[in-house]
Amino acid sequence: MSDLAERRAAFRALHERGCFVLPNPWDRGSARYLEHLGFAALATTSSGAAWSRGRPDGSATRDEALDHLADIVAATTLPVNADFEDGYGATADQVAESVSLAVRTGVAGLSIEDATDGVTLDLEVAVERLRAAREAIDASGHDVLLVGRADGFVNGSPDLADVLTRMRAFAAAGADCLYAPGVDDPVAIRAIVEAAGPTPVNVLVGGRSERTLADLAALGVRRVSVGGALARAAWGGFQEAAAALAEGRFDGYGRVAAGADLNALFGDRPEAGQPG
Repeated sequence: MSDLAERRAAFRALHERGCFVLPNPWDRGSARYLEHLGFAALATTSSGAAWSRGRPDGSATRDEALDHLADIVAATTLPVNADFEDGYGATADQVAESVSLAVRTGVAGLSIEDATDGVTLDLEVAVERLRAAREAIDASGHDVLLVGRADGFVNGSPDLADVLTRMRAFAAAGADCLYAPGVDDPVAIRAIVEAAGPTPVNVLVGGRSERTLADLAALGVRRVSVGGALARAAWGGFQEAAAALAEGRFDGYGRVAAGADLNALFGDRPEAGQPG
């Protein structure tokens, strides 16, 4: 699926039936490894990418975000969904401009949050920005999937009724997929799926959970992402090992990958994709 049009078509097809896991790599190596495991598509994580640069989530400039998207697209042959935060624009026109640039990186999908700096936007403003993103994608001539995000549950305003209203409004504005990170209760997930109607729903599983992919599929969920969870898992192993070293011990490595295995994996082919 090295051709971008084929990747985008394959990504859209994944949303038509069933339920799939959309894992979130934070750099080229983690993207290559996830592809090696057989996942059908990947999604970027703004938090994981920021931490790899020694920065907090939300601190990336638009140019840095675009460079990161192009980097991940070039590292894999799989479709890549972009965590595009709030669209990198103070106005709807600026969001449209940013989305046009994101499409050029080769992504197969991108999400637009309904909050800026952790503050939920008025519904009318959020819809206007999402509609501008939709128009920018359509004008590009590329089949990039648009995800509308309602971030209230991760921004301190866990109002399910408001989230349901936003889900319906985002679908009407042209979102191809709907996403409300932070919603974990099965009843709430089912309500979101019902409010979304035929529009596919993404659910975030950002930590340890007894729930399975089959459980989420039974609720009507179409795709499951993990946000920064894989990056945090990697950081957890690093923190444990580094803390032991700081105490003069060498027993903190836990489960470590074999260098020979990583060399073999990353040496099996040249860089795969190219943005365009």
